[in-house]
Amino acid sequence: MDDKLMLMIPGPTPVPEQVLLALAKHPIGHRSGDFSQIMAEVVDGLKWLHQTQNDVLILAASGTGAMEAGIINFLSPGDRVLVGSNGKFGERWAEVCQAYGLTVESVTAEWGKPLDPEQFRTALEADTAQQIKAVIVTHSETSTGVLNDLQTISSFVKGHGALMIADAVTSLGATSVPMDEWNLDVVGSGSQKGFMLPPGLGFVAVSPKAWAAYAHAKLPRYYLDLGKYRKDAAKNTTPFTPPVNMFFALQVALKMMRAEGLENIFARHQRQMNATRAAMKAMGLPLLAADGYGSPAITAVAPINVEAEKIRSIVRKRFDIAMAGGQDHLSGKIFRVGHLGFVSDRDILTAISALEAALQELSYEGFVPGTGVTAAAKALAAG
Repeated sequence: MDDKLMLMIPGPTPVPEQVLLALAKHPIGHRSGDFSQIMAEVVDGLKWLHQTQNDVLILAASGTGAMEAGIINFLSPGDRVLVGSNGKFGERWAEVCQAYGLTVESVTAEWGKPLDPEQFRTALEADTAQQIKAVIVTHSETSTGVLNDLQTISSFVKGHGALMIADAVTSLGATSVPMDEWNLDVVGSGSQKGFMLPPGLGFVAVSPKAWAAYAHAKLPRYYLDLGKYRKDAAKNTTPFTPPVNMFFALQVALKMMRAEGLENIFARHQRQMNATRAAMKAMGLPLLAADGYGSPAITAVAPINVEAEKIRSIVRKRFDIAMAGGQDHLSGKIFRVGHLGFVSDRDILTAISALEAALQELSYEGFVPGTGVTAAAKALAAG
């Protein structure tokens, strides 16, 4: 059936009807007073979501563009950076740093395992000359469904004096990322995740400490020069032509989020993560991330004795539900269920039902029909 595709991937995520309708409005001039009013409102909403008094800047970019801007605006060629790498995106930030001539040292963990904060503390304490200028960590590692302990790592970075740069692309809007409380200096994210928007906007939140580093940073930048965005944001405008209709959509999405409230948003994502994980265990599908380290945004599943791609294929072809596959060496070995943004409890039960049907069709050994839905429903009821 046409137009029934259900997105259960980590991005793009489902978009509410009222947000879609905002996108359909006639554009307005981006140098107009009307646009400036919208700009002021959405920036205030973004500060609320980031739990910060700091600048939150808006780019026409993906989450990767936001993170690249968050790296290159505050560092100089040859600077030493410490990058956490336990998945595809941790590896990507190391590649971005290397592309700009930074000296990269990685703290690694096996894909599916969390980063060990103690390794960061050891590396930072050993750096008595304070040569490490920044620490870069992916909060929610999208490729594996692991939530890293950003708060603890950031506490060690504060004691050292380096900049704390966080990839919050799939965590912001799904779990609490209190920028000021955790002493985060740069936070990057993208619109197509917890923001309930299509792809197209990147967000970079910047602390006063990071702006002090910006004044001396020498890496090349032009379109991604955050100083330009900060200067124009003070006048409720942008340095370059923005995707105006995405600002309309952002305005509506932030209103929806504020109406729900931060604690309710975070509780909803936690509840749906718990339900998804409980269902997988009940169906005999092993989880990639251990209990206590799962991301409220996405759950990665590593099935045994059945091909992950066969499961995804049946769910997609028979039920029009899209689930994500594995990346790099996990390709074909895992599938990932996104549960972030505009996802309801009903969506979780629907997705689990489709998975049960796929397992039945594949004659998955040991699976008892109904166990997944029952476990998910129980977890959802428990809150």
